[in-house]
Order: sequence, then structure tokens, then C-alpha cells
Amino acid sequence: MTAIPAPTDPRPAARPLAPSHADAAVPATYAYAYSAEEHDVWATLYGRRMATLAETASAAVLTGIERVGLRPDRVPDLREVNARLARRTGWSAVPVGGFLPARPFFASLAQRRFPTTTTVRPRAQLDYLPEPDVFHDVFGHVPLHADPVFAACLQRFGVLGLLAESEAQVEQVARLFWFTVEFGLVRERGATRVYGSGLVSSHAEAANALGPACERRPFALDAVLAQPYVIDRLQDVLFELSSFEQLWDAVRTMEARLGAP
Repeated sequence: MTAIPAPTDPRPAARPLAPSHADAAVPATYAYAYSAEEHDVWATLYGRRMATLAETASAAVLTGIERVGLRPDRVPDLREVNARLARRTGWSAVPVGGFLPARPFFASLAQRRFPTTTTVRPRAQLDYLPEPDVFHDVFGHVPLHADPVFAACLQRFGVLGLLAESEAQVEQVARLFWFTVEFGLVRERGATRVYGSGLVSSHAEAANALGPACERRPFALDAVLAQPYVIDRLQDVLFELSSFEQLWDAVRTMEARLGAP
């Protein structure tokens, strides 16, 4: 198994990054005045998910929720979250207005900057929202950024996205990202646990992933790269890691295949 870099000494990207790619897409302000209704929507979603995550989520997710200081009653202040992350892994959640193009998104990841949507979903769309919102991005993604192994993996995903040049390479990186960061499962404490953001933030997706309608396969890099994914319905097939170290090895193998020096 290859060594994982210490969180205080993140490895540089495999090719030079142009900071303007990421910086031009990221607003400078972190201050948002959320309404009482928006805080209440957050509280409703938080309560729903925490009711089951204690028994179904990876320990890294549960520990991360505490470590980054997420509160059950209000939308988090990213400045407070980032102060906690900085001490642990050097990651920060950077506010954006919506979807980023692929290259600036991956450039941000390579710099340990996670593009984070700041809008709150309407109450009428509590159960399903086609685009990310602050609950998906902060509750679903950010707690794992406090885990040193996963934090290192996510940075290297940024490198993968920058190395991928052909359409086939881009598709391979997208599949690996989808079946891990977005919809990943991991074996812990003798059972299958959720860690992917789409599962952590969604009751329906998590229930499906752990239920009889979803085929759960052991994680193997080539099997993941050969598996198409769907974005408009519940997942038919997902992959289960034995540990986050297995994900680290897969990401580094992909880097070598894409020609990283």
C-alpha cells in the first residue's frame, strides 16, 4: 500500500495549476444572512438524516460532523467550518453560486478547496433536488474532509481531473468519482456503511443503497471504471470499499495510468 501524505504537507498537483481557473469562479464573500425559514429547512433535513446515520454511516462521517462543528438547528457558517478544517487537513469549503465547469472544479480540489453551493432548497423540495444545495454540499461532503485519508484522496481526484484529456479518460474519472465520493459504500464494524455525499444527504438514496433493490459489489478499480452510472433515478449498482486506504490506492493507480510524473 502506498504512503498517504500528511495533512499538513499536501502534495502539489501533478501539473501546474492556473489559480485563475478556480478563483474566477469563486465569490470572495463567505457571509450569508439565512432566513429563519432556511435555518428551519436545514434543521428538518439534519434531524431526518441523523435519525438513521448513527446506524448506517461510516465512522468518518459521524466523527466529521462533530469535528467540523455542524449544528442541528442552523445552516453552518463556512468561516467557522473552515477554521476547524484548516487545523486538521488544510481543506476549505469555498462558496460558489452553482455548478462549476469541470476544469475549475478539479483545480479547486487539487488545491484542497471544495466548491460549495450556499443556497438552501425550498421546503417543497425537501426530498429531492436535481442540483446541489448547501445541505448536500456541507452536510453530505464536508464532514469527510476532516478525515486525513479521505482528504488526501479527494485532493488527488483534483489531479486526476486535470490529467484526464481524452473523452474516455474524463469518463473514467467521472465514474470513479461517482461511485466513491458521491455514492460510495464502505465495510465497517461488520456491516455496509454509507459515506458518499449523495447517500449521506438523502434518506431515499441511502435506504435504496442498503436495501434489496441495489446490487452491492466489492470495490475493484477496473470494475468501477467499466460500470456506467445513472443520475436520474435510484442506483442499481454500487461498490463497497474495504477501507479508505483502498480508495487511496485506486486513485494513485489512476494517476499512473493517466501519465502523472
